[in-house]
Amino acid sequence: MSFYASLGHLVFGTRLRRLSEYFLMEVNKVYEQEGIPFDASWFPVFYILSEGQPMPMIDIADKLEISHSAVSQMVTNLRKRGLVRTDSCNDDRRRQLVAFTPEGEELLKRVQPIWAAITKAMEGVAEENKHSRKILEAITEMEQSVQQVPLSERVRREI
Repeated sequence: MSFYASLGHLVFGTRLRRLSEYFLMEVNKVYEQEGIPFDASWFPVFYILSEGQPMPMIDIADKLEISHSAVSQMVTNLRKRGLVRTDSCNDDRRRQLVAFTPEGEELLKRVQPIWAAITKAMEGVAEENKHSRKILEAITEMEQSVQQVPLSERVRREI
């Protein structure tokens, strides 16, 4: 049994982070091997914009359930690379609309087949054993549980 497995629930978050980092590294390897200048960390913004654009930055933050400043940093990075542009909303100049540039649109076309392949590959991984088949449902249930009663509150109850 590995060190992490032996610690059980104590290192649950650490194990999820390690697994996430592994997946991101492997996916970035695929982009590199396919000659696609894309980083897996860009996926959330790219995917949301692929569903419809332009989109207000605050709406992106709401969909991703992350802070406006985190989205702003991602968008700034993508803008510096020439993949997205930002424009002020006509009705509220403080709101920024985010949209692909022509270069971003072209990159989107190149990454979408990779996303389909990732989906199929991850479905295959999940089907390899009986416990992992329900992993997405289990993660969703855990997310809902800690939204109802935060982990910090649960830990403090145990002290």
